[in-house]
Amino acid sequence: MDKVVILDFGSQFTQLIARRVREAGVYSEIHPCTADPEKVKALNPQALILSGGPSSVLDPASPALDSAYLEWGIPILGICYGMQLLSHNLGGKVVASSEREYGRAEFQAMNDCPLFEGVEESDSMTVWMSHGDRVEAIPPDFEIMGRTESIPFAAMGHPGKRIYALQFHPEVAHTQDGALVLQNFLFKVAGLNPTWSMASFVENTIKELADTIGDAKVVLGLSGGIDSTVAAVLLHKAIGHNLHCIFVDNGLLRMGERQEVIGFLEEHFELNVKCVDAADEFLDKLDGVTDPEKKRKIIGHTFIEVFDREAKAIDGVKFLGQGTLYPDVIESESFKGPSAVIKSHHNVGGLPEKMNLKLVEPLRELFKDEVRRAAYELGMPEHIIWRHPFPGPGLSIRVVGAITRERLEILRLADRIVQNELLASDWYRKVWQGFAVLLPLKTVGVMGDDRTYEHVIALRIVDSVDAMTADWSRLPSELLARISNRIINEVKGVNRVVLDISSKPPSTIEWE
Repeated sequence: MDKVVILDFGSQFTQLIARRVREAGVYSEIHPCTADPEKVKALNPQALILSGGPSSVLDPASPALDSAYLEWGIPILGICYGMQLLSHNLGGKVVASSEREYGRAEFQAMNDCPLFEGVEESDSMTVWMSHGDRVEAIPPDFEIMGRTESIPFAAMGHPGKRIYALQFHPEVAHTQDGALVLQNFLFKVAGLNPTWSMASFVENTIKELADTIGDAKVVLGLSGGIDSTVAAVLLHKAIGHNLHCIFVDNGLLRMGERQEVIGFLEEHFELNVKCVDAADEFLDKLDGVTDPEKKRKIIGHTFIEVFDREAKAIDGVKFLGQGTLYPDVIESESFKGPSAVIKSHHNVGGLPEKMNLKLVEPLRELFKDEVRRAAYELGMPEHIIWRHPFPGPGLSIRVVGAITRERLEILRLADRIVQNELLASDWYRKVWQGFAVLLPLKTVGVMGDDRTYEHVIALRIVDSVDAMTADWSRLPSELLARISNRIINEVKGVNRVVLDISSKPPSTIEWE
């Protein structure tokens, strides 16, 4: 299978490059620009893409491009900062622009560049710029491949060496035919084959899991979300009943979740599922804790303690299965730019230094939407595939501030109303995620003839593709009014409902 390696120099768009390459049917991996070139070479990539980044090649402290990458003889595409690095390393000249260029620009292609074949009106296309420096002189033997009104060298290339570079970002939706530009690099320049598909991933993963695990047993923490469920089904197909799923009731679940998840998975997938009631253990440790980071760490370590304890009762368990996704992996080892580590509540970040079990992570190569495609390949029903994401720390990070059983119950009741109304209105599938948040304050209200001082519920309902970016969903006002009225009328202790209309970035989807 052909493979593209993307070197991350800190661009906020790096993961978008990887997604565009995969959407074209070619497998891609992201590695930090600080990675050892020999280790990257051992992956046997057929092409290399250099991402953008916020730094300046003129600053000695900025990330550099190891010259070893230029000696492999494989096709290379530099994007934005990647173009400046190529120019800087190969004898060109980079200068600081008088002012940063950010936003749309009109690009003119030149010299019959293969990157722009088939692009509609390729002699003039709208592109997206985001840079402070620019190339003033291209390296020897390179050709000018495109320009804009303000940049004479907006694209360059060396057809003989199959090295090309773009000052603009083809991976973003704002660039006209940007996906086609990337596909032209993959297929016309690099000559790759589009063999990456979800069917092949499922088939290969099951075989690799069977070979890796052998006759050993695996214990997996099953939450009922799409990630852990797909991971469980893949493992079950690979090793059968040697997979032991543990569903931990941590006291932080949504209403009815324990019964719904266990019943469905046992009936439809014949999985070994053991339910462990550890609510008191979790809630006792969380008593009085208000700092969100402490909440996550307490929950993460307690999960591992529970897994270890339960695993010891099963002979032959050597592996711990997890539903870790590729964005989790990237964010845990990312180069320190805008794509730096931004969360610690995912699976990768919460593990102790010493653990009795080896990790097996069937989904660590996939983005979230790819997991859903894998679920379709595995024959899962749509109500499981499209179940809204639920964070590992559960309702602990949606009860902002101190966690008590009373506050959890208020949130559960409010959240159930949100879920029911989204389902009843057919908006559940239209949005990425919708839920309620209990705020750590009370407000004055009037209910009947009485003055009240009660809790506030915030609604967080967002549109997204893979949760890397998100925008608030524009739900009909009638639906929002119905949700608000039901929560205030049916949930004792709530007298106000507010709507969160912030996007990610700068906000996150979760409140804590």
